Amino acid sequence: MSAAQTQKEGGEAGWGCLEALGLSQKELVLAEALQMEYDALSRLKQDKSGMETSQNPGPGAPSQTRSKTPNSTIERSRPIPSRPSPAAGLLSCLSGSDPSLNQPGGSQSPQPIPARAPPPVKESLYILDSPEVSKFRDCSGSGLGDSLPDDVPPAIPPRNPITPSSGSENPFLPSRGSTVPRDVNLFTPDVDQPKVELNYDNINESLSRLNGSRPEPRGRRDQSGKPVARSKTLPPQVPPRTYVPVPKSNKNQRRVSADPVSLASRMNGFGYELFQVSEERDEEVAAFCHMLDVLRSAYPHSDRSKNAGFVWSPPVGQEELHQGLGVSVKVTIISEHFREPLTFTCDGSSTVDLLIYQTLCYAQDDLDHMDVDHYLLKVCGHDEFLNNSQTLAGLEFVQQCLKFDWDVQLFLTKRSAINTELARTKEDDETSSTMNHSILLQERPIKQTVTREALTLLLDTFHNEAESFLLSEVELPLHVERLVQSVKALCNSLAAVETPDVTFALNQLPACPCRLQPKVLKDASVLAVRENREKVVEKLTAAILDLVELYCSTFNANFHTTPQSHCCTAPVQEAGLVTNVLSFNVYAAHRIPITWAASYEGFFLSCSLSHGGAELCAPQHTSKQSVSKYLFHLVVWDQRVCFPVQINQLPRESQLTVTLYASSLPPPGGTEEKGKQRRSIEALGWVTMPLFNFRHVLTCGRKLLGLWPSAPGRSGNARTSSPNFSQPDSVILQVDFPTSSFEVRFSTPPSAEFCPQYDFSRLDTISQIQLQDVLHKKAVFWLTVEDKRLLWEKKAFCQAESAALPLVLASAPCWQWACLPDIYALLRQWACLGHLDALGLLHASFPDQELRRTAVQWMDSISDPELLDFLPQLVQAVKYECYLDSSLVRFLLRRAIGDIRIAHYLFWLLKDNLQDSQFSARYQHLLAALLCCVGRGLREEFDRQCWLVSVLATVAHKVRDSTPSNRQCVLRDGLEEMKQFFSVNSSCRLPLNPALLVTGINIQSCSFFNSNAVPLKLSFQNLDPLGDNINVIFKSGDDLRQDMLTLQVIRIMNKIWIQEGLDMRMVIFKCFSTGRGRGMVEMIPHADTLRKIQVEHGVTGSFKDRPLADWLQKHNPTDEQYDKAVENFIYSCAGCCVATYILGICDRHNDNIMLKTSGHMFHIDFGKFLGHAQMFGNIKRDRAPFVFTSDMAYVINGGDKPSSRFHDFVDLCCEAYNLIRKHTHLFLNLLGLMLSCGIPELSDLEDLKYVYDALRPHESEADATMYFTRLIESSLGSVATKLNFFIHNLAQMKFASSEDRPTLSFAPRVHTAKSDGLIRNLYICRHIRTGSKGYAFVVKVERDGQQEALLVQRTFEEFQELHSKLRLMFPSTKLPSFPNRFVIGRSRGEATADRRKDELNGYVWHLIHAAPDVAQCDLVYTFFHPLPRDETPGTTTSKPAELAWSPVVGRELGEVKLSISYKNDKLFIMVMHIRGLQPLQDGTDPDPYVKLYLLPDPQKTSKRKTKAARRTCNPTYNEMVVTSLPVWIPRGDLDQRVIHLRVLGDGAFWENTLLGETFIPLKRLVPGQHWVDWHQLGAAGSDSAH
Repeated sequence: MSAAQTQKEGGEAGWGCLEALGLSQKELVLAEALQMEYDALSRLKQDKSGMETSQNPGPGAPSQTRSKTPNSTIERSRPIPSRPSPAAGLLSCLSGSDPSLNQPGGSQSPQPIPARAPPPVKESLYILDSPEVSKFRDCSGSGLGDSLPDDVPPAIPPRNPITPSSGSENPFLPSRGSTVPRDVNLFTPDVDQPKVELNYDNINESLSRLNGSRPEPRGRRDQSGKPVARSKTLPPQVPPRTYVPVPKSNKNQRRVSADPVSLASRMNGFGYELFQVSEERDEEVAAFCHMLDVLRSAYPHSDRSKNAGFVWSPPVGQEELHQGLGVSVKVTIISEHFREPLTFTCDGSSTVDLLIYQTLCYAQDDLDHMDVDHYLLKVCGHDEFLNNSQTLAGLEFVQQCLKFDWDVQLFLTKRSAINTELARTKEDDETSSTMNHSILLQERPIKQTVTREALTLLLDTFHNEAESFLLSEVELPLHVERLVQSVKALCNSLAAVETPDVTFALNQLPACPCRLQPKVLKDASVLAVRENREKVVEKLTAAILDLVELYCSTFNANFHTTPQSHCCTAPVQEAGLVTNVLSFNVYAAHRIPITWAASYEGFFLSCSLSHGGAELCAPQHTSKQSVSKYLFHLVVWDQRVCFPVQINQLPRESQLTVTLYASSLPPPGGTEEKGKQRRSIEALGWVTMPLFNFRHVLTCGRKLLGLWPSAPGRSGNARTSSPNFSQPDSVILQVDFPTSSFEVRFSTPPSAEFCPQYDFSRLDTISQIQLQDVLHKKAVFWLTVEDKRLLWEKKAFCQAESAALPLVLASAPCWQWACLPDIYALLRQWACLGHLDALGLLHASFPDQELRRTAVQWMDSISDPELLDFLPQLVQAVKYECYLDSSLVRFLLRRAIGDIRIAHYLFWLLKDNLQDSQFSARYQHLLAALLCCVGRGLREEFDRQCWLVSVLATVAHKVRDSTPSNRQCVLRDGLEEMKQFFSVNSSCRLPLNPALLVTGINIQSCSFFNSNAVPLKLSFQNLDPLGDNINVIFKSGDDLRQDMLTLQVIRIMNKIWIQEGLDMRMVIFKCFSTGRGRGMVEMIPHADTLRKIQVEHGVTGSFKDRPLADWLQKHNPTDEQYDKAVENFIYSCAGCCVATYILGICDRHNDNIMLKTSGHMFHIDFGKFLGHAQMFGNIKRDRAPFVFTSDMAYVINGGDKPSSRFHDFVDLCCEAYNLIRKHTHLFLNLLGLMLSCGIPELSDLEDLKYVYDALRPHESEADATMYFTRLIESSLGSVATKLNFFIHNLAQMKFASSEDRPTLSFAPRVHTAKSDGLIRNLYICRHIRTGSKGYAFVVKVERDGQQEALLVQRTFEEFQELHSKLRLMFPSTKLPSFPNRFVIGRSRGEATADRRKDELNGYVWHLIHAAPDVAQCDLVYTFFHPLPRDETPGTTTSKPAELAWSPVVGRELGEVKLSISYKNDKLFIMVMHIRGLQPLQDGTDPDPYVKLYLLPDPQKTSKRKTKAARRTCNPTYNEMVVTSLPVWIPRGDLDQRVIHLRVLGDGAFWENTLLGETFIPLKRLVPGQHWVDWHQLGAAGSDSAH
């Protein structure tokens, strides 16, 4: 039958049949291309022979109906021999023919198994979507493939296409109007399979595009009779897997089961079936699902303590709770039960249920039938509820309100009225755990496996060609070519792997055009004998069967070649008793790219064994080979690799790493010598696999391992133990491990009975010092070989130091089976680690399962809020687990089941990590497990959030790509889609915080920021009418993971300070990454950047000292408010200095630092950290240790001279720094666990070393105090910081908006003529002294309607600011001329003030009589509006008479602060601060320094002195003075000693001046303790000096 006749008969029904079976367009295109080759060869044969083969079916043959394609035919049967032969018997075991495939409507067998169809719900399109899918999701009125760009292959649609819902414009978007929620994770098998008509033109165009040729019109055939060559550009693509649903079963049903796909048997022996595997064939995943069943059964939906269905308000730690006890809390409670809000003043220790009871007493008359537990308090504006057993001070929300002076507003509601849609249901509990449903939602394809239906077609083709080959008597080369082509097509679909068995069988055939290079049969006459042909087919059939089985086991396909039997178990042998050496055979590397053959030579493999990153022996190398061309390009070694390690010496978590190397060929045209120099060996790919599987059984048999491409940047990071099958073109390595009749299993040995333990003090002094030096390293990363030897040798003396356990275990010489009892005994006997210290045992250096289980057990006591602090690190630690199921994974899932907040953040962290290609498979399984555990309600909520983020990302891209002038319009147009989103979804929680529940977006309040990434400023409508709008920043194009990590570490620092009783008033805002390059940031209200504050004083405002102080004064007009703001500033500025220095935060310009009106300073935008400074050419822009400028010091000092408040600031910085240094190991553990997260600036140990060096853990507190004091001095004296600010001001001038109206830096708000009344007259009546040098001018302001004139005080600089701001608004011709700023002589003298008063009078007269738009503008009326300072009448003061300077006897001349300690026969004196020194006789400040003596000291040998401070009466030193006592004085005579301290003024050309002195007896000093105190200074000979 001709192809044209076949096409005509079949029509389009055959394609519909194949589509209904789940074949995608791409698979059909591939099958069509292959079939075109076979058809062309068939026509060639027919043209030569002129004969047509008759088709007389045998008695048991399947139906002769053929499955049609539009351009070709897939032949389903061949003539059947009259007598059976051995080859025919084998062929009957290989043919994949299935009668169900021959029926146009699908399977008509009595018990059909329907194909799995994803239900038409939105979740499958959003939760785990790929970037490709998100590009065309929002296109309406077009199908999936139509919206793809031309240069991208069409995406693979679901196996059974989703039927478009009515009313939905996009057939791949579900109907959003449906009120019945559909669960995306439960695939319903009873959904009817729709029939989809394919557009043949699209298929042909796709084929042409893939082949690189022009699209042909439909129906055109090549009639020349020549073979159609398969295009080299068509990659060996392996289509995605297909899942077939199984009926719901109880949880105890066997997971790994096999059922035949078709129940109809074949009578003639051609009935070999590919058996369908129901559920998960991967044993490890199946065991993981069983674990999930057990885990979920422990948390039934009826347990409301773990299934509340709403978000609880987080509590604080126990130490933070003590901070709030005893504090009065003003609480306002609103409820529907009473009209007016109730206000209570409670103690912080009051419980929530007591507050509810008091409220009910006001609202209800009859309390007998009231139960407090039936009521809950909700935070107004947040969808979170207070736990009734909590105290008010123990709530994070209340602590935040106390910090920022916010009102505590709560809403009383009945528990029964609360929406619990997020709770798990009975239906959720009854649903079996499965991975398949959620993995289908991942970025496709998860594993590129061929479908059962497609493989069946290829097996049929091979069967037919083998039959023809057996029956052929003539034209043997043609039949050989067709047979080899069918084998090549089969191998191509099976991951392009050609096993040695296939190669050997094909070598028995003569050469043919598609296979020329290998050794082949030279004498083709041998095959003229039928028996010889049967032997070839027999070998070839057996080789293909083995290949299919290998493929199924490797790729976890949804079918199998034989029914699986699990009843027989092999005998077990203990791994610790096997003395054989480890060896395996490396056969070849398959799927070698053709470009490698021309670019490289000398391919070889390096094989290494490792455990926890440490190599167990020297790497073993194979010989060097070149690329061969068999059916495909491959490199064949066929070589045995033998390690000098016995199996009983292997640790359980041993990993085999194989790296492919090759020498690069010289470039063409280069000289030979030059070429030799350029020949370097390059790593091309690698793969790592565990030697023991999840059941702890030694691996055996043939394995296919996909290589990961080598990336130089990942050198120090974790490597996945999974092969690379996520990339369709990955090189596949074939390795054969020895097989035996028994399983080699690694059993966990019991711990030893005895483990020695000794007191540290029993060590000799030298060993103690050596051991302390090693323990001070705090982390395992920098332990040397000698350090490890010492630690392991002295491990019995370290057990009192609980934090030393990670260091000791990292020093263990080996982890083989025989050594584990001693290690486990040590682990059992060691003092239980705190959960923070246990983090150190979860690093990649500790892969041992028992050790990690113990660490997780120690962490089990961690509270939910504290767990959130370390959740990113725990999610990263999952990478270091050897197997899918682990104690850590169970711990995370268990906590997520019990708390919605943890489940929420765990979901987004797992989703973000899906982008890591190496570990995506593991995170896909974990995400599937999480979605399985949390229930349907939370899954639907996650879907809404993903949809929201997808829409916002699209809008952000459009805004960023548009022109700056058009961005606001683009933003508003784009946000119209948000209205559509909220019309479908009544509400949605923000990924930033699950308690932020929004119901719409206020488009008019949305805008964008003028930075490179153009972040969006969004204002969401709060679902709670009692709450304000929720403002967030959405960033697209910036990697927020680094910001997340930085803020997390700062938050932990803040908690440490609070635990130690030091509240640094830090502003901690939320930031969360919702995918690579996008995320949300919380906006802090009532805050401005330093740039915005400084430029109010002009573009050079960054060089001035007053801007920050004036801005705070403007927003805090009363003395009490201003003092509180300055106090907040001192604490928060100190905290920022310490945190930014330790983390090496760079790119600190004045747009990255913000100040709240309450005085709290905080940093934003952490794009550079760990010392990776922003460069300006070859110059580092960040030259200072941290940002601390003179305008900040001006706020602290209350002026331009140092004051005692600066001492407080320095002490705060040093104390905060030393408190963090005590927890060095914690921060090294936190950052060390993130080394493999993919953040570019935290990728190796050098980045971690920066934090270690900044914390200086080896130094004493005194040394660290001195060190940080020098850093403060260096930062304050750095001109580079201000210059950097100024350059940034200039750079940002291009972004200045014309709509921004200029404002006055000293005016808190704008005033108008309408609000204040028209100014009738202005007159400057006098000037007054405002300080030692400054003058202010008193202006009399007369207004219409006011009987009394107002007096306001303004300085000349403020008049100048008014004029400069008016010039920005009006042309100079409309404005009066301003008096000259520069004067000859002293600009601050009395005469200058008089002259300026007259000049300013003329200026204000002309100003008030100028044009109305100038005279009545808001700037003028704001300038002359009274300020709080104007209410205090100023008095004119004359300059005080100069007094002759001389110290008065008996007068106190200041105080000095010392820290004194005595240790190891040495007296340590730290001179910290001096306050209250007197100015010199000329009125200038002295240059003081301190000189010390230890009396009695007649020879003055104990004299020590400090450096001189410059021009200050309140110097800070923090310098250590060490004085050794003379050897002849006993240690007990210390109390007879006296410190003589003198403060002198350093004179350049005259004698040093004594500024004060004091004598300090050492009777109060206790050896071993620090004595810190202030000591009064007096004149020489005064009582106070003694």
